[in-house]
Amino acid sequence: MSLLSADQILAADDRKYEVVPVPEWGGDVRLRSLTGAELDEFENSMERTVGNKVVRDVRNVRAKLIAMSAVDASGQLLFTKGQVIKLGSKNAAPMMRLFQAVQRLSGIDDEAVKEMEETFEPAPNGASTSVSQPTSAPVPSPNSWPVSAPAS
Repeated sequence: MSLLSADQILAADDRKYEVVPVPEWGGDVRLRSLTGAELDEFENSMERTVGNKVVRDVRNVRAKLIAMSAVDASGQLLFTKGQVIKLGSKNAAPMMRLFQAVQRLSGIDDEAVKEMEETFEPAPNGASTSVSQPTSAPVPSPNSWPVSAPAS
């Protein structure tokens, strides 16, 4: 095997797709693998600042990951960021099936999920939901996926 150039790597079409049957919803859902940037955005969305501490916040994590991956036949995302909360209210069995498929497509194993969850202290109940950006990463785009329902 030969060494790849930067141009060859950047030109490679490496996105994976999978169609997952969801009989509970009356059809199939097409999923795509996450890009490296999308995975970083997903991981970053599982943290928030409470006081001076960064804490984990894994509320609605399955719906958020599925929404970042579910696409139509032309590759366009099915869900808007505003629909993530409603998606999270669906039956847990198909949600888990889709979540596991996205994990598999994107190379996210159970150990990686556990590590993401354990990186931070658990969020206390009723704490602030302000998000603190790590100093080593750029501020995410306004399209960042919500973790939980917006405060009223």
